[in-house]
Amino acid sequence: MTELATAITVDPQRRGGRACVRDLRISVGDVLGWLAMGQSAEQILADYPELTPADIQACLAYAASREAHEVRLAAA
Repeated sequence: MTELATAITVDPQRRGGRACVRDLRISVGDVLGWLAMGQSAEQILADYPELTPADIQACLAYAASREAHEVRLAAA
């Protein structure tokens, strides 16, 4: 997991501080959005040759770790 996590960087000067793949201007949200729209990893890699399969896995791992943080809301 740490290997995948090192592929994600956050720089306040890049993309408004969003989590990005390595120091590229491609955000985790971009990759997740493309996957959510039905693009395959192969299509994304063809469109963005600077990405690697490990980068896409890192985006998924990053999203999964963010989702794992439990937030409880008090009932109204």
